[in-house]
Amino acid sequence: MATAVKTAGGLGTRERLVRTASRLLQRGGYENTPVKQLVREAEATLGSLYHFFPGGKQELAVAAIHFGDEEFAEMLRTGLSAHPDPARAVEAVAEMLAEALEESDWLDGCPVTATALETVGRLPELQAACALAFANWQELVAAKLLACGHPEAEARDLAVTVINTLEGAEMTSQVTRTPTPLLLAGHHLARLISSYAPPAP
Repeated sequence: MATAVKTAGGLGTRERLVRTASRLLQRGGYENTPVKQLVREAEATLGSLYHFFPGGKQELAVAAIHFGDEEFAEMLRTGLSAHPDPARAVEAVAEMLAEALEESDWLDGCPVTATALETVGRLPELQAACALAFANWQELVAAKLLACGHPEAEARDLAVTVINTLEGAEMTSQVTRTPTPLLLAGHHLARLISSYAPPAP
């Protein structure tokens, strides 16, 4: 198995390539991420890219999607654990997304959306990685709802609604350069979840 050479900053070449690819895909999508730019910004070489990713740009992009998946999942875990009430927790997630998006000057939206939209019906491996990311995020929301007493079918339906709504709101906030769509989405998702709250024991 290939191993990355560590740099002074502690990141190996492979990890730099993956992180750089994740950021560039997040901002521009797959087609707008030239290999030369990716290699240059990762402070790597074309040879090292093909050393770690023999399948080239597409194989690296799959790894980058998995990285973005886990990075977003960690933010979800943090937000969902911020409050015992799942309604308030989901609202906190929306607030975190809005804050992070604004701090990035509206550049860093969902780590997979741009790539997902480009790959439908064209690049099955990338499309599958994006679909897995969405499923992973839905599972985290569902787990929070299940732990708070929601029936399983209801929890999973609500989880799909939460992720779908946040994804759309984040894209709208990014385009309009305002946190309002995300904050409104969080507020109304909280109301929706509260309306399904199981009766107190």
